[in-house]
Amino acid sequence: MGNTVLLIEDEPNITEALRFLLKREGWVVATHADGASALAAVRRLSPDLVVLDVMLPNRSGFDILRDLRADPATGGLPVLMLTAKGQAKDRALAESYGVSRFMTKPFSNQDIVAAVQELVQP
Repeated sequence: MGNTVLLIEDEPNITEALRFLLKREGWVVATHADGASALAAVRRLSPDLVVLDVMLPNRSGFDILRDLRADPATGGLPVLMLTAKGQAKDRALAESYGVSRFMTKPFSNQDIVAAVQELVQP
């Protein structure tokens, strides 16, 4: 069985595209679409990697990332943040919260696969 990735993304088309792409690469893919309950989903699933959108309903991906890093149980969890908000201030904020990798939408399939594989190297 492959590594597990949790996609926290509220756009169904992006979720489905990423699910297909990562499953094809051997990943076990779980999805979650609500910011308010995203931390509970991470704790419940214990994924090897989180792919996190910035703009989510009910809670920002930035807030979720900050809380993941503050919790010793999830502080070292690789987080790939995907966002349409690719301004320098957004990248700087994500980096200040400890993001593992920051990518803007639209993205190439090859870049996503490479980033995911890099983040979960043994």
